[in-house]
Amino acid sequence: MNKTLPIISTALAWLLAAFFLFGAYGNTFISAENAAAYVAWGYPDWFHYITAIFELAAGLLLIRAATRPAGAMLGALVMAAATLTTLVNADYGHATAPGIVLLISLTVLALSLTMRRAAA
Repeated sequence: MNKTLPIISTALAWLLAAFFLFGAYGNTFISAENAAAYVAWGYPDWFHYITAIFELAAGLLLIRAATRPAGAMLGALVMAAATLTTLVNADYGHATAPGIVLLISLTVLALSLTMRRAAA
């Protein structure tokens, strides 16, 4: 296995973890603008707490190599839902960021599983 692969995988995972932990904070203490976006997308006013819980779990799971695939999968599911929500609601300006994070989550998942297979 390439020696840089574990370094790249870990760096991406930690950046992704930071993103989800920051997102969990932002969804817990939501701004008026983001609360209005949730309402406009048809979600109940408490739904941002559900998003925060999933983001917190994904961020924490991404930190350790043993739980990284689960964190990357959970993060990918959250970002797939966010991307789908924005696309269905024709909010294309907000669709790019979750789409990119979705791709990064899937990349971390693939790298983590590849490294796990190589170690076995």
